[in-house]
Amino acid sequence: MKEYKVRKTYDEINARIRAGEAVVVTAEEMVPIVKKHGPVEAARRVDVVTTGTFSPMCSSGAIINFGHSNPTIKGHRVWLNDVPAYAGLAAVDVYLGATEPTEDDPLNKVFPGEFRYGGGHVIEDLVAGKRVHLKVIGYGTDCYPAKILEKEVTLAELPYALLLNPRNCYQNYNCAINLSDRTVHCYMGTLKPKGRNATYCSAGELSPLQNDPYYLTIGMGTKIFFGGGIGYVTWHGTQHNPHALRSENGTTRRAAGTLMVQGDLKQMSPRWLKGVSMQGYGSSMAVGIGIPIPILNEELAGYTGVSDAEIFTQIVDYSYDYSHAVARNYGEVSYAQLKSGEIEVNGQKVPTAPLSSVVRAREIAETLKEWICRREFTLEKPIKLLPGVS
Repeated sequence: MKEYKVRKTYDEINARIRAGEAVVVTAEEMVPIVKKHGPVEAARRVDVVTTGTFSPMCSSGAIINFGHSNPTIKGHRVWLNDVPAYAGLAAVDVYLGATEPTEDDPLNKVFPGEFRYGGGHVIEDLVAGKRVHLKVIGYGTDCYPAKILEKEVTLAELPYALLLNPRNCYQNYNCAINLSDRTVHCYMGTLKPKGRNATYCSAGELSPLQNDPYYLTIGMGTKIFFGGGIGYVTWHGTQHNPHALRSENGTTRRAAGTLMVQGDLKQMSPRWLKGVSMQGYGSSMAVGIGIPIPILNEELAGYTGVSDAEIFTQIVDYSYDYSHAVARNYGEVSYAQLKSGEIEVNGQKVPTAPLSSVVRAREIAETLKEWICRREFTLEKPIKLLPGVS
């Protein structure tokens, strides 16, 4: 067991929250505190650091129970606003994926496709209180004799709706560039030929998993800000890779950890769940997530005090290398450089643009801070931490 000069427990921090005495700061606010006072004194002064991220998160979707009809029906094929949902769960349970396009979407037949509407847009419409057209086709059984059901539904009318996202909140991601002579359309946006722009997708120093890089406080049962409501981490997400290259400060230098998260869709907001159309790639959904980091000791204070200038990522060519699994990069850049609006690649000045909104990430961290300060949100000690570096 490590020897710490400062030791706190979840119970002690929650007692301070309930008493209105907890000191809560955002990850941005923690950076100068650690720089000025050092991690030990910062750990004595601060109880909780709040984080935030808001960006497209493709591996997202909702489990929906649309309720029994009379006569009853066993859904074999199901659509919501003409977007197919997976019906292979149970009679009236379906899973609606954020990236599922409408049934008649031309996709990339006329390239680049526009993907104007998909599962993420349906989810946004539901949380906005809009009516959504439900169509169900069954094949008829003795217990479920009906073969077709069509009706308009709202989120309030659905018996059950759970946002269940298998892979969210990536711990760092590539900086994308296109070094070919043609325009590239991908999940990192539209990349101009000959390296004339670069995109990135992380909130940097506000990013949740960069503030607890070794998952010392995040795991099964961690309570979070999720889509404008309260949700929970249920396990590590798909493609979770804690063994990715790291800096000495613990932050990862490429895509690494991920989270599986869930929460009641009925308490969420369209401000924090937005359908996204990505030209030439597909539909998706932007998701807002914020995670509180309890400052149990000076080690965690140090991790939450890392700045954009100390977090790096790889520059990857998406014209060939990414699509052909070529393990090559064209240098590393810090998030301070990326957020400045310009980086240098192969001696050339390249303008940068984020897919992740720092403004919204900051708002999430501030909102979570307010919830805690108003004693409306306490911390949950995880039942089991995420798998980390062994």
